[in-house]
Amino acid sequence: MANHTSLSKVIEENLDYLVRFACFRLGNKAEAEDAVYEAVLRLLEKDMSAINPGSLRLYLFRMVYNLCTDRRRAGATSRIPVESVDVEDDTEAALDMEEADRINACLDELPEREAEIIRMNVIDGLTFVEIGRILAIPSSTAKSRYRAGMERLRNRLNNSKM
Repeated sequence: MANHTSLSKVIEENLDYLVRFACFRLGNKAEAEDAVYEAVLRLLEKDMSAINPGSLRLYLFRMVYNLCTDRRRAGATSRIPVESVDVEDDTEAALDMEEADRINACLDELPEREAEIIRMNVIDGLTFVEIGRILAIPSSTAKSRYRAGMERLRNRLNNSKM
């Protein structure tokens, strides 16, 4: 079903997002690029006929997510500051650097599963359905972890202002 032409299109359209996605998980851009390219190479080696073309994007995000998880387990990598990742839009530019550091620090204090979903939704722009597929959880679980994490984040941000 899927072919190399549709894969090329998905890669071209999502490469920057995949690198940014990996960068937030691994802590540096070079390692993130390596993970993304490894995922692409692995996907090219697979039998493409078994993959639905509509699922290629999520399949690739899932592969990158798994590779990042494996790499983080193999060697403890640290998170990088939000402002150090190049972002195409001006969302990050609008944030005051001090505020971005404060938010990132509060995110790091949250339970990993909640912080991960918040980052995937807010920073990576993934929907809860996409997050659910990438993490192999129901989208309703992704939503509830997001809500719980946002509530904790709000509380931490309010407490850190005092």
